[in-house]
Amino acid sequence: MRDKNFLVAGLAAVVFVMIAAAGWANWQNRKHLAEMQAQRAMEPVMMGNMAGGQGMDAGTMTSPMVGKQAANFTLTDVNGRKVSLADYKGKAVQLNFWATWCAPCKIETPWLVELEKQYKPKGFEILGVSFDDLDLDNAAKLKTETTDIAKSAKQLGIDYPVLLDGDAISKQYGDPEVFPTSFFVNKQGKIVAATMGLTSKDDLENNIKKALGAGA
Repeated sequence: MRDKNFLVAGLAAVVFVMIAAAGWANWQNRKHLAEMQAQRAMEPVMMGNMAGGQGMDAGTMTSPMVGKQAANFTLTDVNGRKVSLADYKGKAVQLNFWATWCAPCKIETPWLVELEKQYKPKGFEILGVSFDDLDLDNAAKLKTETTDIAKSAKQLGIDYPVLLDGDAISKQYGDPEVFPTSFFVNKQGKIVAATMGLTSKDDLENNIKKALGAGA
């Protein structure tokens, strides 16, 4: 009987080690992906800076979504409130696709917080759409993940709505693979500009002006 209990305990230990190893490998892969995205996003910006700050950066990339009507959607924010793009009809909106593990997003976010405050009186709003993984079928894990996203947003100074489950609307917006990605929607609901990857604060501001109809 003692030998049997010892064998069961041994098997349980092996399973635990395997699960822990798998979790560690998954975390390392996500971290590596985030670092690669950060490096890819920074390279064109650095090239632009070396050319006097006016060179080509990620913001000059063209998205097939530009010129199309922004697809309406409804997502839940970190406070459990349902938010629809239609709620912002008549306003210029920046849809900022980001994730808490995204290094370039952490560079960009302070600029967005500042620009949102600057242009909000003119009818500009930002919706931060999180692409963090969620365990939608596990209420306990989902609550923890939501809390973690809300905590990260607070640490970054975000005071605009942060929506969950960006994957649910990914196809409607061209399945973005690089973060951050932003779509700038004018007051008529049309996407007038897009950025993919880290870009400059000036480029973000110019696109906000386009969405407001004030020109660049």
